[in-house]
Amino acid sequence: MDKARVLIVDDEQAARVGLSEIISAWGYETQVASDGVEAMGTAEEFHPAVVITDVFMPRLDGFGLLNRLRDEYPATAVILLTGQGSIEDAVRAVIEEGAFYYFEKPINTRQLNVVLQRAIERAATQLENTRLRRQLGEYGVFGRLVGNSHVMRQIYTTIEQVASSAVSVLITGESGTGKEVVANTIHQLSPRASRPFVAINCSAIPESLMESELFGHERGAFTGAIARREGCFELANGGTLFLDEIAEMPVMLQAKLLRVLEDRKVRRLGSSKEVPVDVRVLAATNKDPHEAVRRLELREDLLYRLNVIHVKLPPLRERREDIPLLTEFMAKELSERHSRPGHVVSSEVLEIFTRHQWPGNVRELRNVIEHAVVVCEGQRIEKQHLPPAMFDGSALRNEDSINLPIPISLDEAERQLILKTLIKTNNNKTRAADLLQISLKTLHNKLKTYREESEE
Repeated sequence: MDKARVLIVDDEQAARVGLSEIISAWGYETQVASDGVEAMGTAEEFHPAVVITDVFMPRLDGFGLLNRLRDEYPATAVILLTGQGSIEDAVRAVIEEGAFYYFEKPINTRQLNVVLQRAIERAATQLENTRLRRQLGEYGVFGRLVGNSHVMRQIYTTIEQVASSAVSVLITGESGTGKEVVANTIHQLSPRASRPFVAINCSAIPESLMESELFGHERGAFTGAIARREGCFELANGGTLFLDEIAEMPVMLQAKLLRVLEDRKVRRLGSSKEVPVDVRVLAATNKDPHEAVRRLELREDLLYRLNVIHVKLPPLRERREDIPLLTEFMAKELSERHSRPGHVVSSEVLEIFTRHQWPGNVRELRNVIEHAVVVCEGQRIEKQHLPPAMFDGSALRNEDSINLPIPISLDEAERQLILKTLIKTNNNKTRAADLLQISLKTLHNKLKTYREESEE
């Protein structure tokens, strides 16, 4: 990983060289300049994340340098070094002119180390924001999110607004709409970007293991606990924890989660000690959260705690204008991943894509394009390269239908539908759950029931 770059500006050689040696010892790459004019020339090629500058210098002083940097390099953080006589001006520069911090000489190096770390993090976040805004304007791409539709641009705006804070965000939308991608984008644009991003799918973890997964356990806490293990909260400490399919978490465990969110402390299973954690929590569900509360699947107080900001992702069928851009982006990315020539998609295929209902949303579109990229030997993806189910664009083929005898019980009809869908997806349970519009946990429970019934 490249070292963060720091430019030290001071007209006293001993001061700038001494400070440079200290900061280099902390692991940063440094350069020095004797005044603001030289600093601007150096910044053009050095691209510092942080500039630490004295206030009083010939030609261009620290305040003038701050203004120049703010105009030409807005992502660069500026720390001012000031003597007793200019403290008032330095405070004003921090409040009104955008300086990151100021220090009165002589500098407290321990405090400088802490402030410098924060300044580096903020500069990285602002640089990423600038890159994403440029990327969005040029290509309609915002990180891993793709689309130029009005609804997606509103979502991009919300992400930018909430990223720099620590508030909880609830992300809703059908399976395959990109909820984890949104969560990861919020994390990457936040001051926590350099810290861990830990994702956990509450529907994919057995109920008996979920508490340990979240909060950790001590050795001997339960049968099979042969060593101490940190939970997701501790693993995400300082960063972001993403709880996907939060409505699938057992209600009793939701109460413990709520307490952790309020107290910012976790207690491992088998321990009497509480461990403080600094974690931003983002959550998601493919259900209507208020309907989940009504059905007693989600605690109302937990919903209020998580739903400070709500991001609702639309299904792909409601933003069809984004399909050509998504297709182009995915075809390029997947061609590179599979070391294939850059694929282009024919107008006939785009027409099929635009008509299709996409029950699996963006994830389904990606799977279809990946299939086409792998089987297409040339560079142009045509109709014959698509999975057979895509030919019609709307109607199912005969082999995709189910003939049910009458009379038949509802339970048996459901059983046949689930088993037929598993055959259709080559036993891909995640894909089957998406097509059936149920959670992966529900599908596993159904299959367990079928196995037990067959054993009897």
